[in-house]
Amino acid sequence: MVVREGMDRQGIGMTSQRTRERLLERLFEEGVRNLRVLEAMRRTPRHLFVDEALAHRAYEDTALPIGHNQTISQPYIVARMTELLLGGGPLDKVMEVGTGSGYQTAILAQVVERVFSVERIHPLQERAKAVLKDINIRNVVFRHADGNWGWPQYGPYDAILVAAAPAEVPKELLNQLADGGRLVIPVGDKEQFLTLVIREGDNFIHQQVEPVRFVPLLAGAIRS
Repeated sequence: MVVREGMDRQGIGMTSQRTRERLLERLFEEGVRNLRVLEAMRRTPRHLFVDEALAHRAYEDTALPIGHNQTISQPYIVARMTELLLGGGPLDKVMEVGTGSGYQTAILAQVVERVFSVERIHPLQERAKAVLKDINIRNVVFRHADGNWGWPQYGPYDAILVAAAPAEVPKELLNQLADGGRLVIPVGDKEQFLTLVIREGDNFIHQQVEPVRFVPLLAGAIRS
């Protein structure tokens, strides 16, 4: 677990610590119970990961646009996916597919040792890198690439989190999951389900968790 001193940026009004506490209460009421996840959510200044014009909505439990037809995920979904990922115990090496705003990355970085984050849209990833540096999160490395292919160079991974929805789980990602590892991913087209995949040797156990709505996992990489 990595906790960085000085990362917490308290604002005023809708970005205040009191507003964050209300969000934490709601997450707990919705079933999030992992205290490490909740503490990471409490410490992380979500308003820094959205456009300034939307900062007053940063601690609502809702997804928000971040440009390039992408969104910052709903806090409940971020917490739920992280909690599912941690269900098998402490994690060293985790791959994230879809850096996006960097908010999910920031949460992961506080509860695992190392995060390897892949993003296809270069400007989004560059902005996320800047925010993470600003809040002193240093245990994340980044790759600009098509997330369908993961990052095999550093695999296998103890866990993989995917923040966009393919029609079916990419085999390349399954191949990069360590034995006993967990993959948390939204799967589906018109109807999507958050899915937990656990690797047991050459077998992959799939469990549908709950319905969700994510942007699609697209092929290719965009430089600008």
